Parts: sequence; C-alpha cells; structure tokens
Amino acid sequence: MTFQDQITQGIPSTLPSKKQPNPDFSHAPKRKDILNVEEKKLAVRNALRYFPKAWHVELAKEFFEELQEYGRIYMYRFMPDYPMYARPISEYPSKSQQAAAIMLMIQNNLDPAVAQHPQELITYGGNGAVFQNWAQYLLTMQYLSEMTDEQTLHMYSGHPMGLFPSSKDAPRVVVTNGMMIPNYSKPDDWEKYNALGVTQYGQMTAGSYMYIGPQGIVHGTTITVMNAFRKKLGAAINPKGKVFLTAGLGGMSGAQPKAGNIAGCITVCAEVNPKAAYKRHEQGWVDELVEDLDELTVRVRKAQEKQEVISIAYLGNIVDVWEKFDEENITVELGSDQTSLHNPWAGGYYPVDLSFEEANTMMANDPDIFKSKVQDSLRRHAAAVNKHVAKGTYFFDYGNAFLLEASRAGAEVMAENGIDFRYPSYVQDILGPMCFDYGFGPFRWVCTSGKPEDLEKTDRIAMEVMKEIKASAPKEIQQQMQDNIKWIEEAGKNRLVVGSQARILYADAEGRIKIAETFNKAVASGELSAPVVLGRDHHDVSGTDSPFRETSNIYDGSKFTADMAIHNVIGDSFRGATWVSIHNGGGVGWGEVINGGFGMLLDGTEEANRRLQSMLFYDVNNGISRRAWARNEEALFAIKREMERTPGLKVTLPEMVDEDLLRF
Repeated sequence: MTFQDQITQGIPSTLPSKKQPNPDFSHAPKRKDILNVEEKKLAVRNALRYFPKAWHVELAKEFFEELQEYGRIYMYRFMPDYPMYARPISEYPSKSQQAAAIMLMIQNNLDPAVAQHPQELITYGGNGAVFQNWAQYLLTMQYLSEMTDEQTLHMYSGHPMGLFPSSKDAPRVVVTNGMMIPNYSKPDDWEKYNALGVTQYGQMTAGSYMYIGPQGIVHGTTITVMNAFRKKLGAAINPKGKVFLTAGLGGMSGAQPKAGNIAGCITVCAEVNPKAAYKRHEQGWVDELVEDLDELTVRVRKAQEKQEVISIAYLGNIVDVWEKFDEENITVELGSDQTSLHNPWAGGYYPVDLSFEEANTMMANDPDIFKSKVQDSLRRHAAAVNKHVAKGTYFFDYGNAFLLEASRAGAEVMAENGIDFRYPSYVQDILGPMCFDYGFGPFRWVCTSGKPEDLEKTDRIAMEVMKEIKASAPKEIQQQMQDNIKWIEEAGKNRLVVGSQARILYADAEGRIKIAETFNKAVASGELSAPVVLGRDHHDVSGTDSPFRETSNIYDGSKFTADMAIHNVIGDSFRGATWVSIHNGGGVGWGEVINGGFGMLLDGTEEANRRLQSMLFYDVNNGISRRAWARNEEALFAIKREMERTPGLKVTLPEMVDEDLLRF
C-alpha cells in the first residue's frame, strides 16, 4: 500500500502482525502498577473498542500483557510501517488543505528525530503525549484525510470523537487534553486514568501538534540566559568564560546547550539518560560529552581560563556536579535546572546515587521508596545550590517545578516569610516583566513545503519586518526588538531545524501580525512555494495560567485562576484559528497549570489575511489586559499604547491605591 492508502484506511482491514518496540529508540519508563484487577479489565475493554470483535480474543491477551509490562496499552502492533516525519503538505491525502497541514504537524511531533519516546507517542517531558495509543493516531489521520472545510474534528485527550458539521469559519480541529474534574487532578489520577485509556497529558505543545523540536525553546532559553547574565554581570560584561550549570537534555531541556552557545557562555548540562545525551551530541546541540566527574572539572577549568564558548554534556547526575563544583571551588555564574520535575515520580527526575536503570526499575516496582529517594535527592540538590548562591551564583527556577517539588520535599528553598521561594522564577525576574507584559512571546511558523529555501525566505521576511518596526518602536521595547533581530539574523547558521522547516522568534501583536501578513502575501505571489503554518508555544503572554511559571509575576492574587487561558482558546476559536487546544498540565505538572494554544494555516488568501489580523491581535492582547489589570507596570504601558492606536479596543484599567491607606 502507498503512504496515502495507509493514511486513508485508518484501522487496517486485516489484523497486522505483532510488533515489538524498537530497541534503538528511547522508550518511556514503565509506569507504576496503579490499577486493581477490575480496572485492568476495564482498561483492556476500553482498548478493544477500537477494533472488530473478531480480533478481540488475540488482542485482549496482548493488551493485558502490555498493561502489565509497560503500565500502559500502547498497541505497538498497530504502529505504521511507513517512516514517521513531516512530509511536504502536498503528499497528504486530503479534501481540506487545513487538515493536511494538521497531519503534517502531527507527524512532525512523532518524528523519532523530534520525539522523546516516539513509539509511545510521547513528544517530550517524559509524558507529553500526542495520542494515548496507535489506534487513535490511525483514526485521527483517517478523519483528517476525509475532512472538508465545513467539518470539525473533536479530540478528547488523543481520542478522535468524530467529525461534526460546522462552518468554514470554525476551527478544523478542537483539542482537549486532561480536562479533569478538579478533585481528580492529582498526579496519581493521571496515572490511573491514563492507564485506563481515558485521558492523557498533552504537555504544552505535544498534544496540540505544535512542537517544532528543541528549537522551540532554544530561543526562549537564549533570551533568558542572555538577560540572566545581564542581571548578574551587567549589560556591558561579556559572558564568555562564565559558567551556566543546569540539567536535562531531553525534548525541551535539550535546547539548553545550544542556547548557551548562542548566548556565548560555558554551558554544563547533566543528563542521566545516555540515549538523550548521545542524541543531542549527534545532532550537534551539545559540543562535547564527558562521563567522568574529575574529567569534567578539568575541562571546565580549562574553558574558564581560555574564556571559551562551549557546551559540555555530563553523563551523570546533576547533584554530583553541584557538589563537586562546590568542593573544587569552580565558579558558577548562572544556575538552573530543566529536568521534568512536573513528573517527579515517573521518570522526570532521577535521584542521585541510583543508576538510570536502577531508578527505572524502582519507580515501577517500589514507587514509595523511589519517591523517598527523589525527595532525598532534592534536599541534597537544593543544599548544594544554596552553597553556590552564597558564593555569588545567580540561580533561577526555570519553570520546571524544581522549587515547588524541593519545597514539598522539605528542602531549604523558602524565603524568610515562609510563603515565597528563596529564588525567583525566570518569569518573575526576566520573561514576565521584560517580555510577556509587553506582549512579546514565542511566535512560530512552519514551511509546509519542507524546503529549506522557503525557511530562508521567511527568515529574511521576518528580519525585515522587525527592523522596520524597531525604527519607530518606543524605548521600552528596543532591547526586545534588537535581541530578536539578532536571533533571526543568525538563526540559519545555528542549525536549529530538527524535523520540519520551522522557526521561532519573540514578537508582540504588531510584529506577529505584520510578519504573518507578509508571509501570506508571499504564499499568494508564489515567492513561498507552499502555505505556512503559524503557531506559538503555550508558554506565552495569554495562553497559559501557571502560578509557578507563566503567571508567576502576577501579584493581585489571581495567579491561581485559569480564566485567561480559557478565554484565550475560546476567543481564538471564533476569530480564525485553524485548530485550538486546551490542556491540563504542562511544564510544571498535572493539576498545576492550564494551557491554551492554536495553529493557523496561511494559504495566501484574503480570508487568511482577515483571520490572522483578528486572531493574532486577540491572542496577545487578552493576556496583556489581564496583566495590566494585575497592575503590572509594563503591561499597563503596552495596553494603553494599544488602545491609543486601535479603534474598538477598550480595556478596564486599574486605579492605583496609595499604600499608606493600607497601614491597618
């Protein structure tokens, strides 16, 4: 069968041969055995409903064995035989070009070069899934191949509920992931209901089909590291020869060494998973691999002496590195962590003094002991960080729930008031006041032709638009404009593409709209050979309500509410988005955050131009308005400026209170 035939058939007409996971790929750790006997029967019953009854005898035993062995039913037998990667949009069988674009994005998220655990349909973060099982993938691709521009596909946590009549103005796909009743949104609830096959953790951009490989976070990490050095060293001091120490080389965290190189420092990044470390080294995202702690110490001293710009991966535990560098008095200017601590008990964080293999076995077979080991490790981790901070290190929480979980473990990470953390979130200190409050966030696009030359053209277009805007931009956003112009000027030579021909930069509503309009004209004129997909990380101005990350610099008490994200996805849906998504969970954990996202196809039509103007404007200014209402100074500046130049925009502004009145 051709690729197109396999897509359109959905569930195969004949039962495929049994398949085993490919040992060459990185695989998800075994999930803990959380279901009782009756619940396991229910999980198998739920899985069998995708298939003809004639297959049930054979598949029932197989699915039960998968559940026992892996803690989940992935349906490996139904993995497609064709290679998984983002093909040019013209190669997808479809009646709707919008649907074809979504198929392209789904396959990019599952590309083994992009995905963390591709055969378990997990893109990044240890549990960020595109689908729960391979039957869902097959059915979804079939539905998309049949869809017209007057239908909408509704996705329930990876499950394609079906095609429903709608309109050309409606989104082609509506995605929800993990939308639980609040009292059933604890980590063990995810374990249970995911094992039952009724919900999934979509992370931020995995379950919304908008992950573009680690490039998606390279830019944000670069901006963060550059500004962290400015805060630590001053704007005039070069970070060459200065150390940035962190952990994680997985799907998202793998961006850190590349970002460190672009920022111009020495990056030391610890990773316990050999496959993740070797993968990043082979891809050129990290310069050197070191497996011995003494050798690492010598290498870092040499880099400091020679003021090198280099990234070094240490194959081992980050706690050992923090402690060793303290003993050896190696100066660490910047410190952070990007292990997946939103998922601490199921592979997101590996405790010190256990091998990678020992930890994987323990988390499945002895989860209580494993949890105790993780918390012991977090206490040691935090204690070592505190020693370095006492020597002058600037440490920031990178929104991965490090401080949250360390506090829950009893580590010394609380401020004197017993309420706040001792160290800031990077959003509190850097991205919030410097970017999000002004409307700057991670705008991204994908060239659906798959041609590098199209990406080069879009880079040039974006750079020219940004320079034009910068010429008349107010002083408050000149630094943001310049950082992003420099980024896009150098994007090509930094070899950021993994998977689809994609790019990202930080822009405000004005920049996003003008760049998108110019892209759309280029598609219409034939300058670009195929449409462009627009999107963003959920880690943005409006898309995410996350009290320990994206909204951590909102101080009016509303950071624990999720109205903004819900309004964002609803508002985008009727203003022109091609698809929308809303998730429980993300970079800081299940039950800790609500994320909203979108995708939009620019096909060169006037209709696309109308949609992008309406949707992109709201997508950004929704969040600026909420931040302004919280009395954030930068957001007040941004929304007042926007109201002055945009007829029809009228936002409720706060009255400031004299603090002397509150001395009760």
